[in-house]
Amino acid sequence: MMYDVIIVGSGPAGLSAGIYAARGALKVLIMEKGGIGGQIATSWEIENYPGAPAHSTGPGLTERMRDQCVEFGVEFSMHTYLSNEQTPQGFTVQTDAGELKTQTMIMATGAEPRMIGCKGERELRGMGVSYCATCDANFFKGLKVAVIGGGDTALEEALYLTKFADEITIIHRRDELRGAKILQKRVIDNPKIKFLLSSVIAEIKGNDMVESIIVKNVRTEELSEVPMDGVFVFVGQKPNTEAFVGTLQRDARDYLITDEEMRTNIPGIFAAGDVRKKSLRQVVTATSDGAIAAVNVIKFIEDLK
Repeated sequence: MMYDVIIVGSGPAGLSAGIYAARGALKVLIMEKGGIGGQIATSWEIENYPGAPAHSTGPGLTERMRDQCVEFGVEFSMHTYLSNEQTPQGFTVQTDAGELKTQTMIMATGAEPRMIGCKGERELRGMGVSYCATCDANFFKGLKVAVIGGGDTALEEALYLTKFADEITIIHRRDELRGAKILQKRVIDNPKIKFLLSSVIAEIKGNDMVESIIVKNVRTEELSEVPMDGVFVFVGQKPNTEAFVGTLQRDARDYLITDEEMRTNIPGIFAAGDVRKKSLRQVVTATSDGAIAAVNVIKFIEDLK
């Protein structure tokens, strides 16, 4: 069986691409290893996606996107993508369950936030542990939150959080911040921001919601418990591009490089969403990427005729 397009990944970018491609009368398969949603599946409430009903959740929003895909005839598979090989007809895709054939592909495998790795982090993710201030800051109005990290992103997000939280504590394992000097000055001058340097989080504690953190001083090994309502982690992101090594062009941080039409360095392969090099990674930009990629897939196939 030959598909017109195989979409690898079923987060907002992949699902948006599926909707647009299927509405363009293409035969579409979405590979959804690990279930739908991507990073948004861990978001406890969605307020910044235009038109989302009040109290929308990440899983709920992407489930509705998946339902739309099904309505337009998109097929879904739980197979794991392994690799692809270019052929005169398009691509042969290797999966953990055999080969598939397609004219084009859209890579929408997303990215994952780098985790601290401490006890309680995974269990309380989405229940006070967040990796996106833009997404979740509004839920911490008047509360106390910790920001983990000392680079530009951590400092920028800490400043953003001052619009909502009453107290922000930046926790960084080094004895000085790493962010740009102008950002360092801004956070130091902000009365809402405190610092715990030369420190790491040893544990995040809470019963259904974050209640406190155990902080370890890396010099003295001393442990202390600090009451806290939320923890924002900004120690980097990791794009899911391992399967594309040696084929698709990546930048120094391993994100896929595309043009504004979502085209990669291989004709017929497009990329969309958090997996590609871009300045803003949000649900709304992921769905936009997916739509653009799908429309350009349609044009690519038409040009082959």
